[in-house]
Amino acid sequence: MKTIFSGIQPSGTLTLGNYLGAMKHFVELQNDHHCYFCIVDEHAVTVPQDRIQLRKNIRSLAALYLAAGIDPNKSTLFIQSEVGAHTQLGWMMQCVAYIGELERMTQFKDKSEGKEAVSSALLTYPPLMAADILLYNTDIVPVGEDQKQHLELTRDLAERFNRKYNDIFTIPEVRIPKVGARIMSLTDPTKKMSKSNPNRKSYISMLDDEKTIMKKIKSAVTDSDGIVKYDKENKPAISNLLSIFSLCTGKTIEELENEFEGKGYGDFKQALGEAVVETLKPIHDRYHEIIDSEQLDDILDLGRDKADAVASKTLAKAKRAMGLGRKR
Repeated sequence: MKTIFSGIQPSGTLTLGNYLGAMKHFVELQNDHHCYFCIVDEHAVTVPQDRIQLRKNIRSLAALYLAAGIDPNKSTLFIQSEVGAHTQLGWMMQCVAYIGELERMTQFKDKSEGKEAVSSALLTYPPLMAADILLYNTDIVPVGEDQKQHLELTRDLAERFNRKYNDIFTIPEVRIPKVGARIMSLTDPTKKMSKSNPNRKSYISMLDDEKTIMKKIKSAVTDSDGIVKYDKENKPAISNLLSIFSLCTGKTIEELENEFEGKGYGDFKQALGEAVVETLKPIHDRYHEIIDSEQLDDILDLGRDKADAVASKTLAKAKRAMGLGRKR
């Protein structure tokens, strides 16, 4: 069995795009792989956070993982800041990273552009991301297209460390799902669906109620011809909605095109909204069962201990290889 690692920031409620593009696949992957699912709260503080809200978001994200189908008997679910090896190896990865390659990261350039005061962590968090992954001898990292550059850097840092010190780290494979990896905004199909978008109509939260979901779907942009047809280049908005519909129902794009041939966007959006509601309802129900329960804390305690046992061993090998401490 291969090892999979994935981390999500607790910086707001996850979107339907996060579920269809990532979490839904995680539930399937845990049956045949060793999976580590990490709530990367230390990455979240690269930008200012309200401490009370951050703690709520951490707990909420943990509950959403479980509500979506992550099984603590099959997977390790834990909080990044509760396993100290992450920041220790993160510093070591900074020491083998080069300023130039960090400055070339697209996300750093995007997030720092036009700002007077930028946290140094925005520049240096990719080595921490590398540490997150490398601590668990990770074979596969499932990511969206926007994280591919960071994963390529992780591979470069691991190979550089191995060459310079010792063959310590597994070189992870980047895996981008062919379908659903990039669900787009409901208001602008050229942009990824994101919880950070100030326009609430642009995304569906995993915790939106039925009325809100239907309203957002019905207000989603389409195009003027009224034809339900997948054409990513010429009809990006309706193509995005078809992708969502397909992922929620298991129907192929072609089946959906045939089903709505000759019908308008009104019928299509009504059916799509109902499909999204049906997809998210069991997640809502399970989420509210466990969000304030002791069971959630017990699962996170177990995950912390399991993750720490593996991460500490990898960190000890890396420190020894680098010459840190007194061990020979």
